[in-house]
Amino acid sequence: MTTQKKSVLGRGLSALIPKAPVKEVSVRTDEVGADMGGVGIIARISVENIRPNPFQPRAEFDQESLAELTKSIVEKGVIQPITVRRISEGYQLISGERRLRAAQSAGLTEIPSYIIAVSSDEEMLELALIENIQRETLNPIEIAHAYKRLIDECRLTQEEVADKVGKDRTTVTNFIRLLKLPHEIQQGLRKNLISMGHARALITLPAESLQLKMYQRIVRSGLSVRNVEQLAKSAGKISVRSGSSHKVPAPTSSIQSVEEKLRQALGTKVSVRVKEGGRGEIVIEYYSLDDLDRLLDLFATIEKMH
Repeated sequence: MTTQKKSVLGRGLSALIPKAPVKEVSVRTDEVGADMGGVGIIARISVENIRPNPFQPRAEFDQESLAELTKSIVEKGVIQPITVRRISEGYQLISGERRLRAAQSAGLTEIPSYIIAVSSDEEMLELALIENIQRETLNPIEIAHAYKRLIDECRLTQEEVADKVGKDRTTVTNFIRLLKLPHEIQQGLRKNLISMGHARALITLPAESLQLKMYQRIVRSGLSVRNVEQLAKSAGKISVRSGSSHKVPAPTSSIQSVEEKLRQALGTKVSVRVKEGGRGEIVIEYYSLDDLDRLLDLFATIEKMH
């Protein structure tokens, strides 16, 4: 793919589809003629001749929304054409799978389609991913996979991906990091059981087992993003005592008193370590994941009291 072509793709389908000729507000199946050849045209083509997009980034389609679109098509027709390219077996869908599915459900045998030239599978992938991302019709995991595919299959850097979709590089990075979460949590994001904010807080937890426990608590108790961020921060401060031989000043009687109060309050061993300059740390020990979960519940209760 040439540099010039990539710069055009960077603006998505809007750079390839002229705005004026499309007339999206009034296009109906019976107003569009048959495909007489050429590219950059809108034509009425048979739905049976349209092959699916192998690079479709959307994994799930909301059935309720699809039913509403089907009803709209029955009443008003297909207002916005789908986008396809010609292939030897007919046509291949680039964008508009929801419209195509809804048109089929509505009983249409033909659908208005914008036909463009796409020279390679790489360009096809880039068009499909960028168009869907820019429409904001994907869930966070689908977006993350789309960014990853642009990097892996189109050989783009994170900076180039960010430029093409009009986002900051850190946004692209944050989405890709979601793919490191356990599958159960990724599914929760797909199904909107948790938000992007919840997921970003879960990523900061040091172990997959902790991420899953916290995720289950979010789903069970409806914790806010702020609560999860605070609990994740607390979990990060809880550590198993390493038995290091690093010498710290011997605790004074007042520090011992603080340790004892914390032990009674938390039900586990607590050590207060004094460092130079008035600094220090509190080490809270836990002995199993269930014990850690108990401590997190306790911290959540304390947070609600304040």
